[in-house]
Amino acid sequence: MENEYLNILLRLLLALVAGGLIGLERSYHGRPAGFRTHTLVCLASTLLMLVAVYESQWFPTAAMDTVRIDPTRMAQGIMTGMGFLGAGVIIKEGASVRGLTTAASLWITAAIGVLAGVGFYFPTIVATIFTLSTLSLFRWIEVKMPSQFYAYHVVRFPRNAAMPEPELRALIAQHGFSIANLSYRLNGDGKIFEYRMTIRSLRRDNARRLAETLNKMQSVLEFRISPTGD
Repeated sequence: MENEYLNILLRLLLALVAGGLIGLERSYHGRPAGFRTHTLVCLASTLLMLVAVYESQWFPTAAMDTVRIDPTRMAQGIMTGMGFLGAGVIIKEGASVRGLTTAASLWITAAIGVLAGVGFYFPTIVATIFTLSTLSLFRWIEVKMPSQFYAYHVVRFPRNAAMPEPELRALIAQHGFSIANLSYRLNGDGKIFEYRMTIRSLRRDNARRLAETLNKMQSVLEFRISPTGD
């Protein structure tokens, strides 16, 4: 029994590390689904596989010889339903996506509930500890570690006084940003010229500096800088 507990613990630790490493790479590049989200999803997947791998521990052996059922189908139904609930807490506004970690935490909570329901107590306790650690300790790590800051940037000018693109690029570069996916648009019956882009920097504070500069420019009618993180 002790060897089995050690094996379960090693599998959960491996999932924690593997999901965390993949999430670190995503967080570094400023993607919405980052460190904690990937860790929770990987851990939840491992938990649900443990239900199937160690079925003999929580489902009576005698019953398995006489009853033709698949108890794991209940877990599949639960997790399918959790997908709809998780989708309800994810909010997308422009290029900004929020709520992914909350959705992942709901999913792994359902997985823990499945384990508790079948009486698989050891991985239930370990998974609960790992989940709380991921949501609290990993948050601190995520804040401290270096990462690229991505934001969705929109700036509007009067059509006859729009800043030329080279000047706009130079202004954004002066504040430590690089530009990707630059697009153009006319609004307000052709009276407003609009730039839309994704900007990237190694320092989050650069967004504040850029906003202060744009706020002082008389030619700017409106601007928006929306972080793309979770």
